[in-house]
Parts: sequence; C-alpha cells; structure tokens
Amino acid sequence: MARQLDEQIAGRFPVGRRLRVLDVGMGRGAQALRLARLGHQVTGVERDGALLASAREALGLEPEGIRERVRLVQGDGRDTGVHFLPGSFDVVLCHGVLMQVTEPDPLVAGLARMLAPGGLLSLLVRNGDAPAMRPGLGGDWAGALAALDTAAQVPRARTDPDDEPAARRGPEARADRLATLSATLDGIAAPLHAWYGVQVFTQTAADDAPVPADPGPMLAAEERAGRTDPYRGVAALLHLCGVRG
Repeated sequence: MARQLDEQIAGRFPVGRRLRVLDVGMGRGAQALRLARLGHQVTGVERDGALLASAREALGLEPEGIRERVRLVQGDGRDTGVHFLPGSFDVVLCHGVLMQVTEPDPLVAGLARMLAPGGLLSLLVRNGDAPAMRPGLGGDWAGALAALDTAAQVPRARTDPDDEPAARRGPEARADRLATLSATLDGIAAPLHAWYGVQVFTQTAADDAPVPADPGPMLAAEERAGRTDPYRGVAALLHLCGVRG
C-alpha cells in the first residue's frame, strides 16, 4: 500500500516538495515515520495511549532532523477540528480507522476539511463488497454463508506488518462499500481519484504465517491484482484516494 500512496503523491505534487501530512489513527507510527524520512512534515494522531507511547519511542530512535519533522498528538479522528485549522494539510491518511466507527460520513467529512485545495485523502477500509471471500476460499462454508447474510461486517483480514491501524482491529469491524464511500467523497468535494484492492490473495493466509524467504513474487502479484479488475473488487481491504476540489 505504501507504493500506491507514493504513486498518488508523486502524481499530484511537484517532485521535492515537502508536504504537510496528517496521519489519523497512526498506530505505532510506521507510515508517519516513513513519510518523515522522505522529507515531509508529519502530524500523527492516535487515541490509544500505549500505541502513542510506542510511536514516541520509535521516533526517539530517529535522527534529529527526522524527529523535528514529526508531531504526535493524542486524540480521536473525529476531533481534528479541535486541534487543526481547515486546509492545514496537503495529505490526510486515515488507514484502518473507519472500520471501528458506526457512522463514517462525519469523520470523512472532517478529514476532508483538513485538506488544502488539491490535497489528497487516503482511506484504507474493509471491503464490504466481498465479505465472504476469506472464509469461502478457506473452506469455511458456514462462515461464508454467515458473511453473505451479514454484509455490513467482514471477518478479520490478514494485515501487513507495517499497517499498524488495521492490524489492531477486532473481528467485528465494520466494512464499507466502494460505491457508498465514493458517493460520500463526491458529497464532501473530495471525489474519488483512484482506488486499489489490498490483500487480494494473501487474505487467506493465517495471521502468524511466515513471510516467504523471497517475498518479491508475492508482493508483485498482490500489487498487480490490486490494480486489476475483477481481482481488486474482491480484496479484503480497499485503498481509496480522494482529491479535494
């Protein structure tokens, strides 16, 4: 998913521009630190005190120049208006957070208000259009039938080790449909610009499955499938990128 995000950033902003990035629900800060190492000014928001402490510890191990580019805030994604002025950021990340809120629209609208004109909103959500894929492919027929009957929820998907926010969500997390979120983005003047599937094939692997000695072919297959119909439509997760008008 990092490659997809970098692709969208490179396509929207001049090379070498230092961006103002807001990472809401940053977990232990893997994505925030990665972007800071690339030269961007990053603000990370996390409500979980233990995860925030882990992020601070990781930040403390970075060189001074990177530490100076990162600000960490304890808070909820729904209170960004309390901490920041509208239009304060060029890029807003919200990865693995919508799946734990009952009503995503107010949260997404609040995040969009944080964007400057032309800014990029990056969302990672559970795919509500394919809830039965993981149990079905794993031979769990009862689970597949239950998922088909309860399309608003999906079983816990295997997550990338660097994807901290998604990795800590429970089995009853909400899922979102592509068409519904696309309509939401249209309604808040940040229409969908691009979308990808994440974990098309690896969603069936156990959470503790070892990473292959040579992960290159696996990553290449996932990357290509995540951009290709119909495969991306049945991925465990969806990565949506909206652009503020």
